Amino acid sequence: MSTSPTGPQSVDRALAILDAVADADRPVGAKALARTLGCALSTVYHLTGPLIARGHLVRTPEGYVPGPRVPALHRAYQRHHGLGGPVAGLLGQLRRTAGAEAYFTAYRDGRITVVDTTAPVTDTAHPFAPGPEPRAHATAHGKALLAELPRAARRRYLDEHGMARFTDRTITSPERFEAELARVRDRGFAVSVGEADPAYTCLATALPALPGPGGQPSGTAGAVHALSVSLPTADFRRRHGELRAALARAVPLFTAALPYPHPPAAP
Repeated sequence: MSTSPTGPQSVDRALAILDAVADADRPVGAKALARTLGCALSTVYHLTGPLIARGHLVRTPEGYVPGPRVPALHRAYQRHHGLGGPVAGLLGQLRRTAGAEAYFTAYRDGRITVVDTTAPVTDTAHPFAPGPEPRAHATAHGKALLAELPRAARRRYLDEHGMARFTDRTITSPERFEAELARVRDRGFAVSVGEADPAYTCLATALPALPGPGGQPSGTAGAVHALSVSLPTADFRRRHGELRAALARAVPLFTAALPYPHPPAAP
């Protein structure tokens, strides 16, 4: 079986189909998928058959759309990241008190992810959407999370994901970035003023690291979470104080709601 850089070609193409359908604003036809994947139409039909059978896709007269299995996957994803229930409600509460879109992000196993957001899914212009975060070094939530990692783990992350330039404000020098993270640790919060998207500024703070075995900090073996808010850059300077205050008030609420493991009680 031929392979791609990320795995067997058939698996990679099936996942590419799911991504293409999920990212589209409307049903995607088989011919469009074949063009996207650079493969034959018959290959698309061959790969979509099992995806339809498992409920990941539905084929409509207009094209393919996400299937009924997708919501269950999303709920499972949130459950494994400690979301749902009170945490989801707290994110909405942060949105209301801050007057800005709110985000819950996580570092786990070498990956930074926007786990959930209050930004409407219909707002396609919004730059921070749920899913893998490829611009962590240019976002406040990425800085807040990376600042919590040991230096060796942080360097591995940056070596793997790179430090691409997205705007003229993006920090692309590892030395400058380390200095920036030192300021993040000193202040207790991170800011990205138009570094990922020139129209948006974000502010973030890390939550206490989930404890590992014996109640000790988990470090790179566990997860680190962050809360953040974003708003148009033009509004940031007059509102940064109230945004910092809203995040500070939210931290203990989220910390209490997360499923932190506890050592077994003494007999």
